[in-house]
Amino acid sequence: MTNGLNFAGSVTQISSTGESVTLVDETTFSISNTTGDIVPQGAFGLFFQDTRVVSRCELLINGSRTEKLAVNQGEPFHATFISRSKPNSNQADSNLLIFRDRYIGRGMREDIRIQNFGQEAAYCSVELFVDADFANLFAVKEGRVDPQSSKNQGDIVVSVEGSKLAFSFQRGATKRGISISSSVPPKLAEGILSFEVVIAHGASWSVCIEVVPQVDGTPVALRYPCGQSITKATPTERMAKWREKVPLVDSDDEGFDFVVARSLEDLGSLRIFDPDFPDRSVIAAGAPWFMTVFGRDSLWTSYMALIADPELARGVLMTLARFQGTEVDPRKDEEPGKILHEMRFGESASLSLGGGSVYYGSVDATPLFVMMLGELRKWGLATDLVDELLPHADRALEWIENYGDRDGDGFVEYLRSTDRGLANQGWKDSFDGIRYASGEIASAPIALCEVQAYTYGAYLARSHFAIEAQDLVTAQKYISAAERLKNDFNEKFWLEEKGWFAVGLDGNKKPIDSLTSNIGHCLWSGIIDQEKAGIIADKLLSEEMYTGWGIRTLASTMGGYNPVSYHCGSVWPHDNAIIAAGLNRYGFVEQSHKIIAGLLQAAEADDGRLPELFSGLDRKDCAVLVGYPTSCSPQAWASAAPLLALRILLRFEPWIPQGKLWISPALPEGMTRLRVDRIPLAGCQINIEVDGDDFNVEGLPDSIELVKNPREPHSSLKSTIN
Repeated sequence: MTNGLNFAGSVTQISSTGESVTLVDETTFSISNTTGDIVPQGAFGLFFQDTRVVSRCELLINGSRTEKLAVNQGEPFHATFISRSKPNSNQADSNLLIFRDRYIGRGMREDIRIQNFGQEAAYCSVELFVDADFANLFAVKEGRVDPQSSKNQGDIVVSVEGSKLAFSFQRGATKRGISISSSVPPKLAEGILSFEVVIAHGASWSVCIEVVPQVDGTPVALRYPCGQSITKATPTERMAKWREKVPLVDSDDEGFDFVVARSLEDLGSLRIFDPDFPDRSVIAAGAPWFMTVFGRDSLWTSYMALIADPELARGVLMTLARFQGTEVDPRKDEEPGKILHEMRFGESASLSLGGGSVYYGSVDATPLFVMMLGELRKWGLATDLVDELLPHADRALEWIENYGDRDGDGFVEYLRSTDRGLANQGWKDSFDGIRYASGEIASAPIALCEVQAYTYGAYLARSHFAIEAQDLVTAQKYISAAERLKNDFNEKFWLEEKGWFAVGLDGNKKPIDSLTSNIGHCLWSGIIDQEKAGIIADKLLSEEMYTGWGIRTLASTMGGYNPVSYHCGSVWPHDNAIIAAGLNRYGFVEQSHKIIAGLLQAAEADDGRLPELFSGLDRKDCAVLVGYPTSCSPQAWASAAPLLALRILLRFEPWIPQGKLWISPALPEGMTRLRVDRIPLAGCQINIEVDGDDFNVEGLPDSIELVKNPREPHSSLKSTIN
């Protein structure tokens, strides 16, 4: 369990100037300024398994910092920083250009090259200042690191070991360290590697630096050791394979194509591979602060990314099943059958996911796990795996019945087990994320509207599994449970006088009556009665909710609204993509396209990338997209949102066990042509080409019937077993 679960203060800005470069490889990441320096302030650093192992790495040439010229970030884990030395006092321009190629992966490699463009030989003093504070990730994020303290309340020893500079840290039984070495012998002093060179006219000088973390005295194997070809390193090969298999999108809207391509690149960079199961990829929640497994985030991301890579869903489901709750442990909010909220490494000595610390304070990950397993079946993917994981789905449903429904009223509620757990355990998990319309903060236990929607979907998914197995008793059990939940939900959550659903019910079953984006998730699952869907669609697109960029988390007319808050008025891309899918499900295509258009324009305003969230300021009042200061970018479910938008535009709904695929493209205004190649389905890849009102599908197996209409989701539940 992490120290940051209930933090309610401000978060450290990564850079006071707003200019920073983040590089990521699984649980290793670095944050530097645009010259490549890791300066000893704010959130800069090299991080490995939730610990900042380098808090300073500054390069001085002839006693001065270098001047930024450009940064080229070709890969998620690699950047080239180009700068120049400070000009001599009698010169307008510098003759020395510095190229720093940095590679992140279980530590750091940096290739430094200095080129002399002068007309004569140049003396060059090269100094690399290095420090380490071994601060906890959350302490850095929350600004709780005191540089004047005894460095993270542990003993740090700096030493020279042969040709290496070493930092070792111990707190109790925890031992960490780093060593810094170079391909050219340096002069070593405490915290400094220095070189004195003379570079001939037109020549260059190079050195390779290795920063190697140590765990309990054992060095970690670098991804990119000096002398090894970069192209043969594991992350490079993995990204190349990822690019070879993900869909190719080509339309007459270049902005749309660019956003989807950028999203695919970002998702590839956020994958984590467990050394214990190297063929299993899961998705980290986001860079830089959440490069770890989150149950809810990974499930949503893998759902949205099914149209690109089902292997993500496979890896996510297997990993979450592996760590499914087995006992009642109040310290971790663990209960039998419950799906984890997040995994952290902290002071764990192991590189594998199994060595991390698991916290279970999430109420929605468990029903989403069952829904995701059902979705994988609908796509005809990983059939054997789905069968293997079905007992885990049953354990998840047992959790819903035995622990999720705390008071037996048929609704799933949350209440943390101790004061160290998350106070709010839905996706809006900040301390003030759930409010009444008055602005008063609601207190747990709380039954959230979207959690009931996910539970409804989980019941239906399990009924479909039972129908396939011709187990009509189990099928009827879960169909009845779904019908009962849908009826109760539409009766008790509906606020007739307001015209929307409550975001939740409190412990006294009083509706939490604020207007929120959560209700859009209820459209997505199909739990909302048809006659109420149009009313909800209008509310979601009203001026108090829709900003022109997207739908706010909390309406501007509600108490507690703040457009630059985490969950009380901001706009979240993943949230909007889910709402767009829900509107599309109920036939509100125009409204769905309006949301997608806003998101794509937001992405184009931010170099093609959707951040974790941005402000809820109205576009009419502020024509520029206003960000949120500590938003993760890239962030997994934000990166996956354009892929769900792609599926929405195709109106792509497979149900392979029934031998059917529904496709009925509806392109937005301004797009008349769309081709998508390499969509994974039922063990093969298909291509779809849309030209105006016509479309063609290539590669679809003969055993699958193509239905050229939108799928109707509102038929009687009972009819599915007849």
